[in-house]
Amino acid sequence: MEHASPSPPRCCAKDDEEEEDDDDDDEPPETSSDDDCLDDVFGDLAALPVEVSERRPTCLRCRRPEKVCLCPFLPAQPLDVSTCLYIVQHPAEESRVLRTVPLLAACLPLGKCNVIIGRRFNEAKNPELAKVCRDSRTLILYPGPNSQNLEELVQLPEEGAKTHNIILIDGTWSQAKNIFLKNSMLQLPKQVQLNRSLSSQYVIRTQPTNICLSTLECAAVALSILECNDIFQEVLLRPLKALCTFQLEHGAQVHHSKEHLLKNGMYDKTMPKNKRKIKRLEKLVTDRNCLLR
Repeated sequence: MEHASPSPPRCCAKDDEEEEDDDDDDEPPETSSDDDCLDDVFGDLAALPVEVSERRPTCLRCRRPEKVCLCPFLPAQPLDVSTCLYIVQHPAEESRVLRTVPLLAACLPLGKCNVIIGRRFNEAKNPELAKVCRDSRTLILYPGPNSQNLEELVQLPEEGAKTHNIILIDGTWSQAKNIFLKNSMLQLPKQVQLNRSLSSQYVIRTQPTNICLSTLECAAVALSILECNDIFQEVLLRPLKALCTFQLEHGAQVHHSKEHLLKNGMYDKTMPKNKRKIKRLEKLVTDRNCLLR
């Protein structure tokens, strides 16, 4: 809430009933000593040199500050994959410090992890994404009633022989849902989900449910399935584990999921009054889909 700032002091007009000075010549008004002091202070401040803040040197590969570089935990060479990833990223994710997509990109060859940032997409602005969405080899990893189990899908002869593209939406669950529903082109590819019983190792960020995974974790599992090689999952998760370990050693706290907090009576935030938000929280306890976050 904004507070009105006090009005600046005004010069008082001379009282009409006050006797006029015998001297006909008007004297210039005197400047108050307080005003002089303020002028001096602001003048001194204006004369100070502007200090340019120095950004910490950043590693070009993992995009982390050099002092906390995670390159020792990345594969020595990019993983040799045939699958092409397309990360549709909400703009808010780009500014997050503890994001996982740069680590994912650092593990893959150039051109195999493509990041498209935005909320709304169309063919005129995003011709490459539109082309990928129309490609019969493209899958989108997004849970829902129309989603197929990715592991079962690749067992089909007509799918197993394909070199796939896979789209992941990077953002909070509500952001991902909004992007998916508001962009018709994202509903063109075949919709798939992960039905493995997994627990997120991204413990430094709150997840909606116990089985929600970070974008990197989803990509790691999906690639291991599509490439028929579980080593990919192990290699891709290595830098994520190192990131979480480092943060916990330097004061970060383990973040339990909202589902865990609600089930164990540990949710200490004020419960919403909005019925839709209440239903959303209740759904966290009952939903068993793997979501992106």
